[in-house]
Parts: sequence; C-alpha cells; structure tokens
Amino acid sequence: MSEYPAYLRDVPVEQHVYGTLSYNRKARCWTIKGEPCVTELAKRLFPGCDGHGRGEARFTAHRRIVGELNWLMLRYPLNIAERDRDRWEQALEDAREYARRRERALNAPETCVPPEGSFRGELLPYQQQGLAFLLGARRCLLADEMGLGKTVQALAFLAVTAAYPAILVVPPHLVRNWQREIGRFLPEHIRVHVIKGLTPYELPPADIYIAHYLLLRGWKDVLPKLGLKTVIFDEMQELRRNGSNKYSAASLLSEACENVIGLSGTPIYNHGGEIWNVVNILDFHFLGDWESFTREWCYGYRSDIVVKPELLGEHLRREGLMLRRVKSDVLTQLQPKRRLVQEIDWDDKVYRELMLPVAEKLRLLRATDDPARRALIEDDICQRQRQATGVAKAPYVAEFVRALLEGGEKVLLMAHHHAVMDIYRRELKGYRPGFITGRETDRQKDEAARAFMAGETNLLCLSLRSASGLNLQRASCVVFGELDWSPAVHSQAEDRAHRIGQQDSLLCYYLVSPRGSDRDMQDALGLKVSQFVSIMGDTPRDKKEDFLLQSQARERIRALVEKLEAESPE
Repeated sequence: MSEYPAYLRDVPVEQHVYGTLSYNRKARCWTIKGEPCVTELAKRLFPGCDGHGRGEARFTAHRRIVGELNWLMLRYPLNIAERDRDRWEQALEDAREYARRRERALNAPETCVPPEGSFRGELLPYQQQGLAFLLGARRCLLADEMGLGKTVQALAFLAVTAAYPAILVVPPHLVRNWQREIGRFLPEHIRVHVIKGLTPYELPPADIYIAHYLLLRGWKDVLPKLGLKTVIFDEMQELRRNGSNKYSAASLLSEACENVIGLSGTPIYNHGGEIWNVVNILDFHFLGDWESFTREWCYGYRSDIVVKPELLGEHLRREGLMLRRVKSDVLTQLQPKRRLVQEIDWDDKVYRELMLPVAEKLRLLRATDDPARRALIEDDICQRQRQATGVAKAPYVAEFVRALLEGGEKVLLMAHHHAVMDIYRRELKGYRPGFITGRETDRQKDEAARAFMAGETNLLCLSLRSASGLNLQRASCVVFGELDWSPAVHSQAEDRAHRIGQQDSLLCYYLVSPRGSDRDMQDALGLKVSQFVSIMGDTPRDKKEDFLLQSQARERIRALVEKLEAESPE
C-alpha cells in the first residue's frame, strides 16, 4: 500500500481557521486553543482528550492521535504554531507511515529476521512475523500463547534495533531465565546488569538492565532519568491493577522510553479495568480515559466488565496494538513435542539448611573403603541433595505453574520427593490439584486421573516413576519440577500426555535451579540448551542400552558426591 488513508491527506488552505495547534513540550502533547465549537467537539469525539477549561483541548502526541487530529483539521482548519511546523510535518509523516504499516500487517503480515551476527538463533516463520509486528508498532502487546516464544521475539527486536540501553521488567522467578536467554541469543558483548534491592544506587554501564516488578517502587524516580530507549514488560498482566507504586513507576518508565513492549500469554480483556490499565502503560489513553472507556465499552461507570470482549480484542489487533497467536494457529510449524529448559530461582537458605546432615555422611564416606558401603552412602548423599534442590526451588516452580494455569493450560506437574509434593499441595491449593504420588490408594489415583480428564481440575501432580499406564492426553503442558537420572523416565512421563498420531504439540518444561543437583542431572540428560527437539529415551532401547544407562547413572552419582567432597571442609 503506497498511499495513506484519506483522513491523513494535507489540510487544504481555507479562508477561516478555528484556532491554533501547538506542541506542549513539558506535557508532550498537542494542544488546540480555539473556538468553542472545535474544542468542545474534540472533547466529545476523542475519548481521553482533555483541556484546562473552555477553549482548550489536549491530545497525547501519538502517531494514531496525530492522524485523528489531522482528520479533525480537514473540517476545522487550524493554524500550526510557527515554532512547531516542522515538528507537525514530521509527526504527520510518522502517522502516515504508521497507517501504512498497520494496513500492510493486516492484509499480508510481513516477516523480518535479525541481521547476520546480531542474533544467535533461528526464528520460525510466525516468530519472524511477530518480529515484524514489534518493529512496526514499537508500543504494543505481544500476547502469543505460552510456549510460542515471546522471549525470543523480544530479544530479536533488541538485536535488530540495538535500542540500548534497555530494561527488562520481569517477575522475580524469571530473572535468571532472562539472563540465560540473553546469553544464548544475543552477542557476547552485550552487557547485562541485574538491579538489586529497593534502595537506588549508581548503576554500572550496561546494555540491558533487568529488574523485577517488586523493585519498581524503589526505583520509581531513578529509572525514567537513565535515558533508557526500550522497556520490555514480561508477564505484563502484573500491571493489570493500578493505584500502586509499582504501577505508577511502570507508567513513568514507559513514558520515558521510545519502545514499550508488553509480553503476556494471558491478555485480559473480559475485565475492562484490567486491560485498560495494561493498555494505558503501553499507549496512554489509547482506549480513552477511564470514564469514557467504561461508558462505551463496558456496562457503565461502575462496571469494569466489557460488553463485547471479542470486539475489543479485534480493535486492539486492528489498530496494531496487540498481536496474539495460539498454538492451533501455528501448529504446522511446531514439533510434536517441544521441550524447553528454563532456569528457575530458589531459596539458598533452605538448601543450605537441608544439606547440613550431608557433612556427617561425607565423613562416613571418607572413613570406609568398602565399595558396597560406599555405594550406599553415595546414594544417600545424592538423594539428600536432590531433595534439598527440589524443596529449595519448589515455591518458584509453583509460581511458574500458577502462571500456566492462569493462562488456561492443562498441566501435569512431575516431581520425585514427597516433601516437594507437599509444597506443591500447599502453594497450589486454590487450583484443586489431583495427586498420584505413590501415597494414594488405587481408588484415589483413579479418581485424580478421572477428575483431570473430566476437566474438574487443570492440574495433576504425579511422581516421576508412578505415572506408567496412564493416558492423560488432555494435558497441554508437562512441567518437570524435579529431574531424574534416566532420560527414559522423562520421555515416559511426557508420553502420559502425548501419543503417536496426536494432532497437537505438547509443551514440556524442564525447570532447573542454578545450584544443587540439577546441574549434574541436566548434563546427564543432555539439557544444555533452552530449546531442543529430542532427548535419550524417545526411542525404544534394548537391555544392553539399559545396562549402559544404569552404569552412567552410577558414574554421575559418584561424580556428584566427589564434587561435594571437594567443596566440603575436612
């Protein structure tokens, strides 16, 4: 599309003008000062247009708003203030290009790939379209369903634009994962700093800063003054409620940045108050002010329920503010099983406390040369470290699963230790999970599986080695909160939800901690990248291969214990 819409054409010269249009640099808005007929009409036509009394109307300086202003001036010509003529011409050209890109995206989605050397990875076709959308919109919500790669698309945006310094605002349990993904996909020279604590300090030079949402209130007055060019809000539904210091800080940060990208697999537009708050961070008053939004989109001033949520979603997509793809839209581009390794946070204090008894076990190990006794002690040490690792990260695993459930996923949560399962039971109680862990009767196990398959709950917690024979194809995600030494155990656990011939793509998350036993087990399983196609265990094995795997597991356990010995004082 080479031409722009008719409402963006040049305003013809008229004998009569109705006022002046000028740019308010402090408020960053366009202001009409003119006859009441035009200012009153502007306030009625454009929700969010405000002014200080009679004869004045203010508009946010956004490309879409500039287009609407031009449309108004076709009917009510205004004089552009002399000092602002060049600014207006540039703003109008930006609005025209915005309209062109929006139209192209609606009619034939563009694709884009990062320049060679700027990005270490390959984008699937729909991710290339997502990157083109981000580059065209610059202030928008990428609302792809979970597991479709919002993180990689956002990092590709940074690779293409080099719009640094940038800041990533993420939930606490995803800080480590973003660090890892930056290291995986962006060049080595990209400097990253994770902001610590509520008390501001002098930040070191960096290309990307990472802060979690709970810290925003402490840095509210500092971050907007850093000259940041890009802010990416991960899990942006965290900002669906205003009135908090966190929300106010996010709003100020957004206002100070050229590029504002929200990522959320759970866009909320049934409750108008929530989506209005999110959109207001991305593009101030895109949906008008609160009163006009609730009057026109909802059931009235006291209601925040949108009358036609599908119409609102279509409006956001049509205007280039939101892009959402679900798994069924891109199924042909996906592997039958997608496995993602994601680093999860953990409680270091809990881990250290649970590892205290291991010191005595290590003393006993040093005191014996008997191979059989050494093997028993090594197994005991390994089990204790595995349980300490699982318990230390269990609350963060629960938080991760909570996000999946809120996004509408049906989850199988896999773990090994009863102590870990007890934490899941407590943390996820509100989702009425079922349990098949080896502690239930056959009747209780059957009832848990039936309730999950019948849709009475979307969460079923299973022991890694007690899920054989179950058919749980309703699941859309399998989450491994703990790992096993055997690759086949994981593959068999996945197969509770995935069957040959199934016309779907199963998403399997392997959640690993930064310390403890996970590192060694991760190496044993070959989980060395954030996304991979297959692991050992996908194909049948003979007895010789089984014996080999058991021998390798023994070697891994011995190596793990030797590492603990080296780290432990004599």
